[in-house]
Amino acid sequence: MSTSITHRRTAAAALGLATALVLAACSNPDDGGTTEVAATSGGKTKINISPDQNRVTTDKVDSIAAEVPEKIRKRGTLEIVDSSGSAAPLTFFATDNKTVIGVEPDIASLVADVLGLKLHINTVSWENIFVGLDSAKYDVGFSNITVTEERKEKYDFATYREDNLGFEAKKGSGLKITGPEDVAGRTVAVGSGTNQEKLLIEWSKENEKAGRKPVNIKYYQNDSDTYLALQSGRIDLYLGPNPTAAYHAATTGKTEVVGTYSGAGATLQGLIAATTKKDSGLVKPLADALNHVIDNGTYAKVLERWGLPDEAVTRSEINPPGLPRTNK
Repeated sequence: MSTSITHRRTAAAALGLATALVLAACSNPDDGGTTEVAATSGGKTKINISPDQNRVTTDKVDSIAAEVPEKIRKRGTLEIVDSSGSAAPLTFFATDNKTVIGVEPDIASLVADVLGLKLHINTVSWENIFVGLDSAKYDVGFSNITVTEERKEKYDFATYREDNLGFEAKKGSGLKITGPEDVAGRTVAVGSGTNQEKLLIEWSKENEKAGRKPVNIKYYQNDSDTYLALQSGRIDLYLGPNPTAAYHAATTGKTEVVGTYSGAGATLQGLIAATTKKDSGLVKPLADALNHVIDNGTYAKVLERWGLPDEAVTRSEINPPGLPRTNK
């Protein structure tokens, strides 16, 4: 999918997700630690945020498990790595503040089931995900990692979700973000080393070339600092994953999603992928495992469980076109 028409469809889907995640209750200790978001069907999706996850499971598939490199099969564990930044509903800490939960570890757990391996989650800072993959300390990253042409030089990808970005603003800001001109002169926070940052930098350069003011880009150590800056007016916008922005807006009632964008730019649907060191021998079994859980319905159950059915893909692809080196 590589046309502007596709992008408009994607943007509409992303906006549908933001709309679906309307005002929700905060966690309810009397109900085991849950929160609710409105579902697209008009009902509500109750999200379990307690450490007792009761994850969706599936059976081992011997033929796919046999594809896993022998070293990993002998070890018996799938060493996955994700980011320590709390980003509900993607990857975040449960109500005990130590158990890692979210849609990313749930999908990783399904893959481990198919491969007949025990899931072992390693939680590190964003930049150390790639350091650990480079050194083969970890087998695969499940951390909302976007396929990009630059990353494809060092890593192999097996896709499992659409990648849509969201501009989050203080509720009632009146802002509407549809393109580079709407962020000209604005102060926008973004995560360092992310594809969101790459897109924002390019938008800023585009503004300057057009004679408009550049974007004033800000970086914060964690989400709590970012949201404090947003509430206090020190920044106008925060650009991050749309599911996170929509979830935060829904559960706090203090912010709103004021624009969405494909994570791969204007002409390509962005894709999130399981990420492994290039030529590690793991990407094919990862893709085969993902396609198996897509086919048997457990993948859909996981997305539904976290209120993210609009981000589903119909197949896992190995190394598809990703965010271009320049977003033209």
